[in-house]
Amino acid sequence: MASCTEKFGNKVEGFIGGNFSKVGSYVGLKPRRTIAFAIVLTAVCGGGFARWSTENRADKLWVPQDTVAETETEDYQQYFGSSSRFNSIIVQANVEGENVLTKARIEDAMKMHKKIESEVSTVDEKDYTFLDLCTPSGGSCFSESDGVCQCLVLSVLKMWNYDLATLQNDADYMATLNEYGSKDDLDGVLGKATYDDSGVLVSAEAFTLSYFIDDRTAAAGSDENGSEADPINEAWEEDAFLSTAESVATDYATLSVDYFSGRSFADEFGGAISGDLLLVQISYIVVFLFLGATMGRFIPGPESRWTMSLAALVLVGLSTGAGFGLSSAMGFFFGPVHSLLPFILLGIGVDDAFVILNAFNRERKGPRSAETNDDIAKRASKAMARAGASITVTSMTDLVAFGISASSSLPALASFCAYAAVGIVFLWVFASTFFAATLVLDERRQRDNRMECLCCITRKKDLEDDENDKFEEDGVSRYFRNKHAPLILSKGGKAAVLLIFSGLLGFGIYGAMNLSVENTERAFIPSGSYLTKYINAADEYYPSSGTDLFFVFEGGSDIYSKRAFLAGLDDKLTGKSTDAPYIAEPTSASTYRNVMTGLEAVLTASGSASVGGATLGVDNWPTTEADFVSTLQAYASFIGPGAIYAQDITYNNDRTQVEAIRVECAYVSLTKTKSNGDVIDDAEKQIKAMDATRDMVSDWGDDVPTAFPYSQNFISIEGFKIIKQELFTNVGLALAAVAVIVFITVASPVTSLLITVNVTFCIIEILGFMYAIGIAIDSVSVINIVLAVGLSIDYSAHVGHCFMLKGGDSKDRRVLESLADIGAAVLSGATTTFLAVVVLLFSSSYVFTTLSKQFALTVGLGSIHGLVLLPVLLSLFGPKAFASAEMPVGLSKLDKGVSADDDLALEVEA
Repeated sequence: MASCTEKFGNKVEGFIGGNFSKVGSYVGLKPRRTIAFAIVLTAVCGGGFARWSTENRADKLWVPQDTVAETETEDYQQYFGSSSRFNSIIVQANVEGENVLTKARIEDAMKMHKKIESEVSTVDEKDYTFLDLCTPSGGSCFSESDGVCQCLVLSVLKMWNYDLATLQNDADYMATLNEYGSKDDLDGVLGKATYDDSGVLVSAEAFTLSYFIDDRTAAAGSDENGSEADPINEAWEEDAFLSTAESVATDYATLSVDYFSGRSFADEFGGAISGDLLLVQISYIVVFLFLGATMGRFIPGPESRWTMSLAALVLVGLSTGAGFGLSSAMGFFFGPVHSLLPFILLGIGVDDAFVILNAFNRERKGPRSAETNDDIAKRASKAMARAGASITVTSMTDLVAFGISASSSLPALASFCAYAAVGIVFLWVFASTFFAATLVLDERRQRDNRMECLCCITRKKDLEDDENDKFEEDGVSRYFRNKHAPLILSKGGKAAVLLIFSGLLGFGIYGAMNLSVENTERAFIPSGSYLTKYINAADEYYPSSGTDLFFVFEGGSDIYSKRAFLAGLDDKLTGKSTDAPYIAEPTSASTYRNVMTGLEAVLTASGSASVGGATLGVDNWPTTEADFVSTLQAYASFIGPGAIYAQDITYNNDRTQVEAIRVECAYVSLTKTKSNGDVIDDAEKQIKAMDATRDMVSDWGDDVPTAFPYSQNFISIEGFKIIKQELFTNVGLALAAVAVIVFITVASPVTSLLITVNVTFCIIEILGFMYAIGIAIDSVSVINIVLAVGLSIDYSAHVGHCFMLKGGDSKDRRVLESLADIGAAVLSGATTTFLAVVVLLFSSSYVFTTLSKQFALTVGLGSIHGLVLLPVLLSLFGPKAFASAEMPVGLSKLDKGVSADDDLALEVEA
């Protein structure tokens, strides 16, 4: 008597199979109407593109929303506006290692600067120069305050007020250079500087020229479009800054430069993606050729299926179009990584196509010439009853795996998974309808002996049908029947499989435990890019230079009452460079800029005569808050002695009170060197630095006005903090949800458990191999791991479900029949997915190379778990078959007396 679970399984299988039988019957009788339905549904869903929106801002993609960093950024910008765009040149001698501080080379650098300053860019028929776009600042020059001296420019060229004639007339230019500041100040702007025994600057191998221009994304309306486009600044950066930097080798022969602009990352990353679009097209051609070669005969003619190869790709195209349209209508944005989705849908869609084609072929019991349209419709009904349940299992598990991750706190991952989930629904619908309908029409074509491409033309040569012609297993299916299954199901084979996969699991656990989060932003840049050269030069010449850090102090009265603490803030920041928070020692202008420290020094040294003449108290500060504000305004104006601090103070509307001041510091360089010698940003250190900085500010307590730290990198570091947790949380939830769905659709607790355990082992091993080949946890790999859950389920679920449809008392024989039935389809689907991405291994894009490596791992490990480990587990622990299971016919290599040399095949009953 059947148990409750067996009864439940039989009912579920009967329900799914019965409904798909009806679908197959309708499709078989009305294939053209079915195809029209798929096209119309895609067109209707395409209406959702009217709500199409894109998102390219990193803080809206890879950072959890409503974080502390987001609040800090909003508060900072409320006081000090948006961040400036940074453009920088590292100037070196044309001969590597030579002194760049010769007068001839400094003069060439000055000429280069003058060209950058004067070059014109045109946007919407309006001309712009650097002076029109620059971030205003005082103190950029040594003794002038007009022209470029009103712009934020950082370089040793300030000593000559960025004027070529002044430099040329300087009889002792090195003495002038030595007046720049202290040794620490010089080290902040010079690379590999050398000094004599008296501490006098002698030479250097590099110096920087840095230009800051006001961010204009908001003015361009880019924020509303989910973009970081800044057309006015980008035009100047291309036409003035980059064009000058690129011409150095010919125009300024004594120099060599490495350079970076505000548009560089977008240009180089986008260029890498665009440059690899040819590889994407090649991958689809490779898939088309493979499908045509494996679905039927390679040479067009009888038994060829090139039309079905095209139909499989159209299936993916329709699902992609309908899925994208509906996802847009539902309000999900399209981000940069969404370009991976066609590969995901291709892998899943082609897998479904092979399963349907395999079932359709196996239902043919006689010659095609004897089949009527009704016979083909009946065959479609039986085939869909057989295949429908299998593709439903995989589609529902994929849907749940992606659907769970659509709730991720990382917006890019959530939107990507939502798009994928919707696309999978359409794959399931269109595979059951559109692809099945095209298969019916192709069967009619073959029956009528019509040509494949010119399907209206009948071949002159008649088909040579045998009355006993019926489905025969191909070479791959016979391999599974005669070689693969008998080998792994032997006693020695089972022991070897369990031993090998135990070793793989142990390796996977070790690797997964050692996987780390890394800031792989540098990896997105092609290796030969000028941007990579700039980053390497910065690491070489300025190894201790890190990201800017600001401390913002709020509250006018508090700023005055706690002025002593603020002026001595450098004492609180000293000794923080070697351990978290890793703040650079406040010993130079490049690592510490505090208006309160500067004002205190002036008042102590010379009183208030030069800054308004306010009465000073015994502490050398103005005696009233009003006098303090007026003194601060006189000191930190663009023409005052503290002009460099002009942008560091915010006043209320009538300028009677200080609303906020900022103190600029810097982190040390938070990088690490990998085993292969590559220098990368150290995400772990960055997280520790951010958290320790916030803790330090909190510990200051009531000694300071209300304060908070700000760095432009905090937004991305918040993402690093959560991405590892997101990875394991989403994968864990996806596997748990998949276990439930597999139980409901496969309807066997034991088989469902074995499938889930098998897939879990596979994911753990993928993580282990990621560690082994150097793929860290980052914004790209975390998405591919979620995809791995969806894809690896398919290989196991097909085999597990097919096992439940094979009857008999011998579990080994049921496994053999399952592999002979579905193994070829699973292997073909896996191979197609692999071929779709293997071409991308030659890509220069980090996104595509990482995708191809992780897909290769997923396909390789997923397929061997589904075709090797799971069959062994089913042979040991598998449950009874469904009541509707078909009994095996004939002998197998597992039976006694069957020779190992015999080539057995499926015996089909007419």
